[in-house]
Amino acid sequence: MVGVTDSDPDLVIDFRDVTVVRGGTTLVGPLSWQVELDERWVVIGPNGAGKTTLLRLASAELYPTTGTAFVLAERLGRVEVRELSTRVGVTSAALAERVPADEVVSDVVVSAGYSVLGRWREQYDDVDREQAVESLETMGAEHLAERRFGTLSEGERKRVLIARALMTDPELLLMDEPAAGLDLGGREELVDRLSRLAADPDAPATVLITHHVEEIPNGFTHALILSEGGVVAQGLLSEVLTAENLTKAFRQQIALDTIDGRFFARRARRPGGHRRAAE
Repeated sequence: MVGVTDSDPDLVIDFRDVTVVRGGTTLVGPLSWQVELDERWVVIGPNGAGKTTLLRLASAELYPTTGTAFVLAERLGRVEVRELSTRVGVTSAALAERVPADEVVSDVVVSAGYSVLGRWREQYDDVDREQAVESLETMGAEHLAERRFGTLSEGERKRVLIARALMTDPELLLMDEPAAGLDLGGREELVDRLSRLAADPDAPATVLITHHVEEIPNGFTHALILSEGGVVAQGLLSEVLTAENLTKAFRQQIALDTIDGRFFARRARRPGGHRRAAE
């Protein structure tokens, strides 16, 4: 975009008419999206909607094919990724696969200070170790500090990786389907921890990607609904997360319920769609 030189410092994400195109296929966009310092966003949509591609843009792992993208007021393509690495906390399934199974949990967390996975020759002082403990405590995982990563349950791994993402006191926290693969108990434990994090005024601006509205923690403020790389709706969660918008995104009739501030979705039965079994 000609003439664009900077972004509002209150915006941690500022995407303007961005697209990502690979092999002639548009994965995301064109879309514009702004996230402010104190906001907690959920990005929701079906498989192939472009959610993970959007997160990779926000983590500076990808650059847009067209349009202009700022992360923490730094323009992608004009900033060294290393300069953003400790300012943006990221957790994803791809990251989990790269963690050595024999790595001690406390080292998994503290090594985020050097943006590395797997301890080698880095040196950490007491302040780093204390920060790692605090990050684990935030996620209710301090009792796992001396365990090997490979011995953890799926839910424990998810919480440890979020603790790692919080280790550097980031300004932006990005989570790609953190509840994927968890059983009911693990999911509810994680959602509860993320609700507490969302309520903390000192917590970073947060973006959570999910397929399922049941995984949206209390305290999240905004939603971006995607389908086939485009925006179905975005804005305040209470206004955007509707049965109508979910129906458009998932291309089937969706009913949406709210219980104690949590969302629950199901496929709606069409009028006349149920026939009494023949006697």
